[in-house]
Amino acid sequence: MADDSEPGLFPGMDVGARTSRARHGGATGATAGTGDARQATAGRASGAAPGDDAPAPGSGRAPLAERMRPASLDEVVGQEHLLGPGRVVRAMLDSGRLHSLLLWGPPGSGKTTLARLLARAFHLPWTQLSAVLAGVKDLRAEVERADLEKRATGRPTVVFVDEIHRFNKAQQDALLPHVENGTIVLVGATTENPSFEVVSPLLSRVRVLVLEPLGDDAVGRLVDRALADSERGLGDGGTTIDPDARKALVEHAQGDARSALGTLEVAAGLAARAPGRRITRELLAEAAQRRVLRYDRDGEEHFNVVSAFIKSLRGSDPDAAVYWLVRMLEAGEDPLFIARRMVIFASEDVGNADPRALSVALAVKDAVHFVGLPEGRIPLAQGATFLATAPKSNASYAALGKAVEDVRRSGTLPVPMHLRNAPTGLMKSLGYASGYRYPHDAPGHFVAEEYLPDALRGRRYYEPSREGAEAEIADRIAGWETQRRGEARADDQRAPAAGPNAPATARAARPPGDARGTGGERGSPPRGRGDDGDRGGGMPGGAL
Repeated sequence: MADDSEPGLFPGMDVGARTSRARHGGATGATAGTGDARQATAGRASGAAPGDDAPAPGSGRAPLAERMRPASLDEVVGQEHLLGPGRVVRAMLDSGRLHSLLLWGPPGSGKTTLARLLARAFHLPWTQLSAVLAGVKDLRAEVERADLEKRATGRPTVVFVDEIHRFNKAQQDALLPHVENGTIVLVGATTENPSFEVVSPLLSRVRVLVLEPLGDDAVGRLVDRALADSERGLGDGGTTIDPDARKALVEHAQGDARSALGTLEVAAGLAARAPGRRITRELLAEAAQRRVLRYDRDGEEHFNVVSAFIKSLRGSDPDAAVYWLVRMLEAGEDPLFIARRMVIFASEDVGNADPRALSVALAVKDAVHFVGLPEGRIPLAQGATFLATAPKSNASYAALGKAVEDVRRSGTLPVPMHLRNAPTGLMKSLGYASGYRYPHDAPGHFVAEEYLPDALRGRRYYEPSREGAEAEIADRIAGWETQRRGEARADDQRAPAAGPNAPATARAARPPGDARGTGGERGSPPRGRGDDGDRGGGMPGGAL
């Protein structure tokens, strides 16, 4: 089956692994850590001091999300699957050894916070790099400092690489020997699936920890904590929030702690000028403006949503199909990308069960290209509902896969002589096109002929379903098969018994030059064409 999010037709050539990409996890659990602070430079974030001396959360006039970072692992909200008793982080704390880690999770799930708290808990030097800004030179400088630290104190340095998926292969490879010899403890943070974004040698040297997005309860607890905290939060201003506004804020965050606290801070600023310093739903809507959907057109969430769209079409659920369609459009997806996926789906999953599907999908593509957005959403919705409710058959796609397997396994089998083009006298004298029967001269425009190479005689690739219009195709093929069997029996009865190698079909028994054979005679295609519609030179290696 073709991949649901990347175009692909041939088995073994699909980018199938993309549609089986792992999810970040469920909607429950998150940390009170609120995001991945960006660097102003590519260098160290906090010097070579031990984790205890890293910048304290809440220092200066930092944003609320930064001020509310947990000061210890005990303040972390959620992520029980990592931090609970007997879980991997607690096990590392109990063992007294910090392993190199790759923290994979959505924005605002606490990757940077967890890295800082681990460095502090193990009393290790800490440095932070941004993969967006840092290069191999910056990595080398940090490794040299870490090496000096290791020689002087025996302690490795925690090197936190934010957005490590943005490092190229050479930059990632540069980390390998230093992770291997223990000079550094690498802690990388990524929002992308590390299976695709991190080189295998580095991936084998780290432990991947999956951070889950915030659940609603966790977001609510963080909001309440920020409103009550008079030292780091908003407690000294007496700001309150209405229950319906709190609920709307939790929904708006979509599991992102930084987003929740950032919106809360803006809303609190608006409420400071309102009576009672009360955050209402209206004030929250003003602070939030338009919801930004989590959807990276080049990242995993892109493939997840596209996959959900295709699976909804395949599952004949027009409501789900329209929902995922709107999710993509609202997040800024290219509408022509969606239309192209629908064109592929029309052939792969509807096929001949409703031959109109491909025409409809192509018409949708043309309409979207012609009118653009926002009106182009209308034909997209029409196409999605048509494809979702159409009868389904993947028989033609399955036939393609079977044929590809045979071609790759059997190689270039010779074309049977009666199927070869014979535009010249020499080719005719060699037996090219000998015995070919022109179907349009026969009743029903059908002759019981074999068109596959001898080694594949009788092979069946296309097995039509009983869905929609394909049921009629199935009946037609069944009639032709009956006619083939009848003619084969008749040929066997007429064939002379001339030894084990005697021809068993009427075609093989016909002499060269039979009236139904080569071009230029009764029953042949119009003059100027070969049997297959050209003069033998239209395509490399002869005509198809």
